[in-house]
Amino acid sequence: MKILVCIKQVPDMESKFKISTTGTWYDDADLAWRMNEYDEYAVEQAVQLKEQVAGSDLTVLCIGRKQVQETMKKALAMGCDRGVHIADDVAHEKDPFEIASIIAEFAKDKDFELIFTGMQSQDRGSAQVGVLIAELLGWPSISTIVDFNYADGKIDAKRELEGGIKALVRCSTPALVTCQLGLNTPRYPTLPNIMKAKRKELLTAKVAELLKVEAKQDTAKIYFPEKRGGGLVLEGDVNDLADQLIKILKEKTAVLA
Repeated sequence: MKILVCIKQVPDMESKFKISTTGTWYDDADLAWRMNEYDEYAVEQAVQLKEQVAGSDLTVLCIGRKQVQETMKKALAMGCDRGVHIADDVAHEKDPFEIASIIAEFAKDKDFELIFTGMQSQDRGSAQVGVLIAELLGWPSISTIVDFNYADGKIDAKRELEGGIKALVRCSTPALVTCQLGLNTPRYPTLPNIMKAKRKELLTAKVAELLKVEAKQDTAKIYFPEKRGGGLVLEGDVNDLADQLIKILKEKTAVLA
């Protein structure tokens, strides 16, 4: 069974973010980097499936600058067999449709039976790439999964809905699933596996060879949310509070004007 898991390198969310001089992305000069948290669950589930199905082969794919190879090594240490780095120094400028098309173009003739992605990336948060890959490949997809079972070419997955409700969805492979937080407990790479990862195959492909579409959207500007003043807490007798509230509404708003 051939399996593909897609990951993204993102800044540590505890970093101090600044907007870049272009005004359309963040300045990444002083940021620390890590694997997108949702993708860690995708990697773990892909590795578990590889361990379940004898003879399986698991590839991890990442798009970005050369530095993303460091994050890919973690996936290799977790149990992926090889890595494919799609070299792209301006991946952050591409919209979800372009990113999905790059991955779909790579995957279309590789005979993968299952593709795992994170539900969304922590920096862009569009939650579109995974389902777009499936659409471009003509595959069924199950998004936001919190439970996964595979047997004999069939997937039983529970996906998270609003209000804590879960839906049981079944489909046949080939298929794609996007992974939600809590799906599993990602393993911590051991030292021997980290050393083995250094010897695993890490291929590089040029993005220009795989990007066959044009962008569907453009980022005009990014900015921090405007800071708002704190609320006003009124204390005292109920009758006095009513008078205070009416006075504030008259003086500071047009509600009772």
